[in-house]
Amino acid sequence: MPDENCTICGGTGWKILERGGLSGAELCECSRTSRTAANKENSRIPPKYQHVSFDNFKIPQDNAHAREHLGQALLQVRGFVREYPAVDKPGLLLIGENGTGKTHLAVAALKALLEKGYEGVFFDYASLLQRITQSFDVASGASLREAYREALEAPVLLLDELGAYKMTEFVEDTITAIITDRCNNGKTLIATTNLPDPNVTGTIFQYNDPSRMKIARRTLAEVIGPRARSRLFEMCRVVQMNATEDYRVKTGQVYPKPQK
Repeated sequence: MPDENCTICGGTGWKILERGGLSGAELCECSRTSRTAANKENSRIPPKYQHVSFDNFKIPQDNAHAREHLGQALLQVRGFVREYPAVDKPGLLLIGENGTGKTHLAVAALKALLEKGYEGVFFDYASLLQRITQSFDVASGASLREAYREALEAPVLLLDELGAYKMTEFVEDTITAIITDRCNNGKTLIATTNLPDPNVTGTIFQYNDPSRMKIARRTLAEVIGPRARSRLFEMCRVVQMNATEDYRVKTGQVYPKPQK
């Protein structure tokens, strides 16, 4: 609860910030501690990622390519958090192959925003879409139906592994509705994806065994739909995560086992 006698915020709990000609609000120190604890408890960050932070994001030093690109990615995401909420775009989209550290940086950003007093929630994209799909069953519980509302209304939403779900017309319409609503209302979206986008990654090819015929991988727009992709790029700073080796393997990153 804010201090009603605080000389900084006047008892409102928020202080006004001016950066680069833009105005924003930040939680005052008088109410930060209790609110931060509650926000962390409600964020649903999985135990696997509870320990991650910007400080323990390890950049390989023996690979010049990975060092340069992952270092730039870290600076970009840190810069977003530092400037928040007076940012040019209210979202982050991290694009890169599996194992490049996308989720680590995304969760680190979410946790840093929680520390600043903003409410946020973590959703695995596939789990969210599965819960929303199941919620249309009349026998489904209220917790399933609540998922869609949370995805729309959470001040900060982290969607991990965007596009990692079997696409149907219903799923495409649902994710487009979530992204569009957040874009229109200026609500923050942090998303990660390993799907390529020609404007960011160029065309990425894969081999179709056993003939070894080279074919282009499906793009972000092809998987989530062009409308959702367009809105994402409208509202998000795009951070490309380039590395030649799996970040988790290379850095020896080990996550704790979930408690039973």
